[in-house]
Amino acid sequence: MQPRLLLISIVVMGLACSRNGDPPQSVPPPASGMIEPVGPPLFANITATSGVALTFRNHEEANHYAIIESLGGGVALIDYDHDGLLDIFLPGGGRYEGQQVLGEPCKLFRNVGEFKFEDVTAKVKLDRIAFPYSHGAAAFDYDCDGWTDLLVTGYNRLVLLRNEPDGAGGRQFVDVTQKSKLRDEMWSASAAWGDLDGDGFPEIYVTHYGDWGFGTNHPTDCFYDGKTRDVCQPRRFKPLPHTLYKNNSDGTFTDVSIAAKLRRDGRGLGVIFVDVNNDGRPDIYVANDTDDNYLYMNRGKPTELVLEEIGLFAGVARDDRGIANGSMGVDAADFNRTGLASLIVTNYEGELPALYRNQSDHRGERFTFDTLPSGIAATGGRQVGWGTGFFDYDHDGWDDLLIVNGHAIRFPTKLERRQKPILLRNESGKFKLNATNGGEYFNQSHNGRGVAFGDLDNDGKCDLVVSHLNEPVVILRNIAQTNGRHWVGLELVCEKGHSPVGARVVIETASGRQTKFAKGGASYASTNDSRLVFGLNGDTKIDKITVYWPSGESHEIHGIKPDSYWKAIEGVIEAKKP
Repeated sequence: MQPRLLLISIVVMGLACSRNGDPPQSVPPPASGMIEPVGPPLFANITATSGVALTFRNHEEANHYAIIESLGGGVALIDYDHDGLLDIFLPGGGRYEGQQVLGEPCKLFRNVGEFKFEDVTAKVKLDRIAFPYSHGAAAFDYDCDGWTDLLVTGYNRLVLLRNEPDGAGGRQFVDVTQKSKLRDEMWSASAAWGDLDGDGFPEIYVTHYGDWGFGTNHPTDCFYDGKTRDVCQPRRFKPLPHTLYKNNSDGTFTDVSIAAKLRRDGRGLGVIFVDVNNDGRPDIYVANDTDDNYLYMNRGKPTELVLEEIGLFAGVARDDRGIANGSMGVDAADFNRTGLASLIVTNYEGELPALYRNQSDHRGERFTFDTLPSGIAATGGRQVGWGTGFFDYDHDGWDDLLIVNGHAIRFPTKLERRQKPILLRNESGKFKLNATNGGEYFNQSHNGRGVAFGDLDNDGKCDLVVSHLNEPVVILRNIAQTNGRHWVGLELVCEKGHSPVGARVVIETASGRQTKFAKGGASYASTNDSRLVFGLNGDTKIDKITVYWPSGESHEIHGIKPDSYWKAIEGVIEAKKP
């Protein structure tokens, strides 16, 4: 039985081995005494009975050893039909015909409840779409009509799919790429979104990787053991410039990358829009492979689009050794309950995941490398990390962390190609390994890439959908024993259907304050559940919730009860309950 949806309306959401060809950097071993806890499983693999069936194909059997085969694909969680249940969109990858790079079909699975899904790919006309060799899946409402659309990234082409009525009471997706003027012909990995100029309509940031192509740059002389051919290092490919598309509020976009002074020196993989300095407007953090990561601060006044790149000076471009890492996945959260969004970045073999603790104040934006003090160094740097995300899996009020792993090359010399995921439990701002009781999936090795986080059955607990290379997508149901702990979920709806990305929500209970952020993008090439879920531990009363909207307004909510989802709608005076 699904919980009721309560409504409150208020006034006013690398690829490196050695990626440079050098030996991997040494990293500290797991901290002594970090014993992985044993107990009831936290997640159950329910893929076999779910009806979800898709395997991301990279067509490596053609033996081209092309770097495009390493990137894999993501996952998008999207309630495309407004029935209150999250559906699952999956990129399918690609194949070769000779030296022609083609796309495999992508699929949409409709959530019919009780962890059962129906393949509606043909029903919503996605079977008519000519997809590229696909990677990323971004689900957001680009035209602010109240319906979530899809943007698919891939080799030499973007595909923008508008969610429209099908004329028979259902929905369909229509390819509006050309109509929208998203004429992107570069190799794109991930996309993220958010309203940068204050007009309510989301801009799009697209990460591009390198100049690989059979006719342009396809080296065939790469080895790691001195004799076995393999995928080449990223340094063999020149970075492609990333692209920022301004939303013209009329269904079209304009490339403003040059005017926004975007850097052109990063092999881009992951990207997220989130407000890192609590000014109510989204900033952009970009993960690059073997190049400095970017942090673009949103400096514009209302109606202006002005970005300042400060990654190196803010302390989030490199690791604590001053080295640019092979970075893939990204996320942001207030993991230590200071009210600020810290950043996590997954990295390559021989490099630790990078946790950048946010210490920004009135003097400016600054971060410290917190991987060792936080306990994340216990992972040991013996994985190649991709998708990642913060989420409170057991409702204790502290955001835990997941990283899915898999090697980027075919024949690693030190590690296995398939690798176990990493689950870390947050204990008051310190992380401890928690893999052995994660469940069967966590005790097996996989070639993981994208992972999406979301509540698939509306019970308040975050479930997981993981994409792999040449291995079926997996659905993991959260079955963690919360031992009576409570939760509350909030969906943010801005005036006129405008983008909530950049908003933040502060909740106050007897246990203190928690802050969560409305984000665009995150993980790797994926889209998460946009609802903000707070674990309340044993608290049964919520004293106050404050929403800081991207419009600059902030309003308090009182009278919300735990263990239900609520909807906060900006610009409506009257508060209602079912």
